[in-house]
Amino acid sequence: MSRPLIIGHRGAPCVAPEHTEASYRAAFSAGVDLVEPDVVVSKDGVLVVRHEPELGSTTDVAERFEYGGRHTRKRAGRIAETGWFAEDFTLAELRTLSARERLPQLRRDSAVVGEHARGTRLTQILSLTDLVALTRRTAPWVGLVIELKHDGRTRRLGYDFAELLAEQLDGLWDASPLRDVRWECFEYGLLERMREKNLPGKRILLIAPAVAEQDEAGPGWLSDAALDRVAAHHHGISVHVSQLSRGLVRRAHQRGLEIFSYTVRPEPQFLPPAFGGNAADYLHYLAETGVDALFCDDPAGAIAALGA
Repeated sequence: MSRPLIIGHRGAPCVAPEHTEASYRAAFSAGVDLVEPDVVVSKDGVLVVRHEPELGSTTDVAERFEYGGRHTRKRAGRIAETGWFAEDFTLAELRTLSARERLPQLRRDSAVVGEHARGTRLTQILSLTDLVALTRRTAPWVGLVIELKHDGRTRRLGYDFAELLAEQLDGLWDASPLRDVRWECFEYGLLERMREKNLPGKRILLIAPAVAEQDEAGPGWLSDAALDRVAAHHHGISVHVSQLSRGLVRRAHQRGLEIFSYTVRPEPQFLPPAFGGNAADYLHYLAETGVDALFCDDPAGAIAALGA
């Protein structure tokens, strides 16, 4: 059995702060097959590489007095959150921020990298086109799995991901890394709009282990009827590691669907107790299901465990 593709989840966040040039370069150096950026929208409608719209946990915005007046409370679906939000900043303003490690007590190496590279392009906020250009220039053999975040929320802000992608990636589709791009989202309706707009690439439905937001695809999408629906128009599913099984992989493959799984984190507290803190054993267990690709926070460790 060949090993699954290894996806650098947000780059290589065990090494450098997520979604930064430093993190993606570390993933490229590790030998990943693909990297995964998450995408949100800025105030001026630019697709920006961030895991969530809220910026306080992953940037130095809280230390920037000039942005203090933008601290606010917003509701996203069922969740109310306090902080600074990407849609309140232009891309030019976002570029003045420096990214920092989300889990500094747990990932101290990444936290140190973030502090040492603070104020440089290595920790600057990236647009999606920045990342496409970086990948093409630095690692053109690496593909992209792009997650589009919170479609319903984004539409309420007045933006449509399908339209923004068509506009901002115009002229870039025929070369790496967009030649074989994959799109992921939890909202089936967005996949349909992307299909109707005839955007290039493979469309992957993300399926949550439990539904947290109104529009998210939940466990019901793992039924035979739901997999048939996905397979009729799209290309794959992506499931939480807790949902992964040989039976599910078999049913997906029978329908011609790719199946990915998220996210392998190497720290013992993120591993199932049965594996005694051994990330390599856990990776082998997941790989033996026949899954096509694994999202990994430590892609170098995953490749070392499973083979290049």
